[in-house]
Amino acid sequence: MKPVLLWSDALFFLLIALALGSVWWGRRQEHLRAAWAAVWAKRRARIAAAALAGFFAISFIDSLHYRAELPREADKPVAYSVEVLSALDALLMPLKLNTEKTYSAPLADESFAKEILADGSSGFPPLKHAGAHLFGTDKVGQDVLYLTLKSIRTGLLIGTLTTLIMLPAAILLGIIAGYVGGWVDDAIQYLYTTLNSIPGVLLIAASVLMMQVVIDTHPDWFATAAERADARLLALCAILGVTSWTGLCRLLRGETLKLREMEYVQAAQAFGVAPLAIMLRHILPNVMHIVLIALVMDFSGLVLAEAVLSYIGVGVDPNTISFGTMINAARLELAREPVVWWSLAAAFTFMFIMVLAANLLADAVRDAFDPRAAK
Repeated sequence: MKPVLLWSDALFFLLIALALGSVWWGRRQEHLRAAWAAVWAKRRARIAAAALAGFFAISFIDSLHYRAELPREADKPVAYSVEVLSALDALLMPLKLNTEKTYSAPLADESFAKEILADGSSGFPPLKHAGAHLFGTDKVGQDVLYLTLKSIRTGLLIGTLTTLIMLPAAILLGIIAGYVGGWVDDAIQYLYTTLNSIPGVLLIAASVLMMQVVIDTHPDWFATAAERADARLLALCAILGVTSWTGLCRLLRGETLKLREMEYVQAAQAFGVAPLAIMLRHILPNVMHIVLIALVMDFSGLVLAEAVLSYIGVGVDPNTISFGTMINAARLELAREPVVWWSLAAAFTFMFIMVLAANLLADAVRDAFDPRAAK
């Protein structure tokens, strides 16, 4: 096989490395150790963290991409398939290959739709893989459990990579606006107020469509369909990051306005400490609890945003498996008689567990890191 490193894979691995580095640094800080000990003391926080760790493990395995080697003769050069697979595809290959003709209910032995049988009568033919589909199959016979597990990586990438994109701008502009003040503060306020005045869905839709035109007019940039879909996924992350930094920036500006009047900041100014050093050594550490709480709570909103955007057709590439594309496909299935409910139920259940786990962990983190909540 030939390893393939997509841009989203590289950024996801970078984010994991940053998280591990933050854990290593945080274990050396006594106050952070005490705060995280308070988080892990809560049972619901441990359960939520375990669920999120499972989702991240699946996403990590699904980010190890490769192209399989094609069969060849002895005198022919090595050739590789244009289909990009992942380690998760290799683990779930039975689910990927065990397809049916069309819909089948969860753990069913026979087809969901009637067909003309060999004897000329009408009935429900037996499935090729009876009882093998835990969540049933979709319209083209693909296993719904396989599609749901493949959707986890897309949801987590939208939540994590968008965070990685919006975090530097929100912290930098928020602290500068609150500490420097004057025309700098006015300019930054004007910038995020203007962005907030534009309807978010319309701005995201226009940006995604413009990016899609760029991708369509430059097909030579992408060697495989996976690279093309990955480019649209990164474009969506960037667009969501550009439109979602304003809320955190406003919070940090307000907190910085309060912190710059504190005695230790005024003492540093009196001793001639440079403004940049004051912002890094005194302001930034005292706003990190707000950053941490906002990021964990915004994660669930970004996961839901992907589902909504993909549902209305301006989200990820149609070839990318996601919760939004599954829900969009299930929209027509609900009009059938009898109703095909399992695709929507599977996507909703996994997305609900992911968002609920993130919110439960965010509540525990807020209680431990927010001094006012602790008081």
